[in-house]
Amino acid sequence: MRLEAAKRFEAGAGTAQIAAELRVTERSVRRWWAAWRQGGAGALASAGPMAVEKLSPQQWQRLKAELKRGPLAHGFDDEEQGWTLKRVKLLIGRLFHVGYTVQGVWRLLKRHGWGRQVPVRRALEGTRRRSRCGRPRCGRG
Repeated sequence: MRLEAAKRFEAGAGTAQIAAELRVTERSVRRWWAAWRQGGAGALASAGPMAVEKLSPQQWQRLKAELKRGPLAHGFDDEEQGWTLKRVKLLIGRLFHVGYTVQGVWRLLKRHGWGRQVPVRRALEGTRRRSRCGRPRCGRG
C-alpha cells in the first residue's frame, strides 16, 4: 500500500485523494509522504514483521504435528469445538514454555498459512448458523 502511495506521490496526487483511494487515514499518507520525500520509494518498503517469531522452525513443525492430532489428544474435552486460538495458545505454552497472546497466535497461524476453520459439526452437516430462537440467522435473534 505504501509503495502504491509512492507512485501516486510521483504523479502529484494530493493527500486526501490518496487516502480516499487507498482507504487509509490522511495522517498515514502524510507520514508516508514525509518518508518518501526524504528517502524515495525505498523508504516506504516494509521493515519486516514487528516482532521476531518466538518458535523455531523445528518447534513450528512439532506444533503443526500436534495440532493435527486434535484437541482430544491434548486433554480438551469438546472435540466439536475444535482448535480455538485460546487452546492453541495454551498448547504452545505447554509444549515450548513460550508465551503468546491470542492475537499473536492468530498472526502466527496466518503467517504459516493456517486460516479460519469451520467447526467440525457444521462442516460435516453443511448446516448454517442459527439464531437463539432456532431459525437461520435473520438479524433478529
